[in-house]
Amino acid sequence: MSQEKHDSGGLSTARIETLVDGVFAIVMTLLIFNIKVPELHGTFEEIKSKLGSALQDLWPSYFSYVLSFLVVGVYLDEQHNQFHFIKRSDRWLIWINILFLMSVSVIPFSAALLGAYFDQQLTMIVYGINLIVTGLILYLHWWYVVSHRLVDSKVTPEVVRTATRRILTPPVIYLIAILASFLSTWISVGLYVVAPILYILPSRVDRHWHLGFRSPAFQAEKEPEHSLAPPPSQIVELPKEVVTAETKSE
Repeated sequence: MSQEKHDSGGLSTARIETLVDGVFAIVMTLLIFNIKVPELHGTFEEIKSKLGSALQDLWPSYFSYVLSFLVVGVYLDEQHNQFHFIKRSDRWLIWINILFLMSVSVIPFSAALLGAYFDQQLTMIVYGINLIVTGLILYLHWWYVVSHRLVDSKVTPEVVRTATRRILTPPVIYLIAILASFLSTWISVGLYVVAPILYILPSRVDRHWHLGFRSPAFQAEKEPEHSLAPPPSQIVELPKEVVTAETKSE
């Protein structure tokens, strides 16, 4: 659990982060339940001959599970990065997070729809809308904490712009995927795969996150250097008479 961050006033972020971690853990676990064990009937030999092909027929569900797990992981990582900068929260931020988690909790449903009706255009639209809404709420989250100064004061405008581009890139790709579904659902599938891969691959965006959070000034505040010398307020000067006496005795 993260330490409470309310040094500059406002509410702690610890409860929000704990709730987010719990909901994401449940959502990521629920995704595997979309893969159903095949129900086969017959003799031992008949089941043996059918089981392999039955498992192969589940490939859309396998694909949906892996893709959706990565997508949820991207959203978790994005919000995790944001909370590195957030120093405090308020009631509106709490409700934005609740709205975000509500959208995230729908992903197992849209993922199940993708696995069951892989070749249907409507499936691509529903899946894409779910991811777009989730991404836009995540952007709302970032915009709110920046505009209401809930982030660390040392976060630079460059970091804000870089983070904004990174947050909005996947929703744009998902919107293109929805439009592409009118031509081919396979194009949509390809675009849904591209979005999390672009995020996972190392890029200069990660350097901006790193520099924005680990600037020397920020680190000095977070991790003050420990010195063996006492602070100036605790240094006691001896009277000149005592110093003179000690010098003569030597």
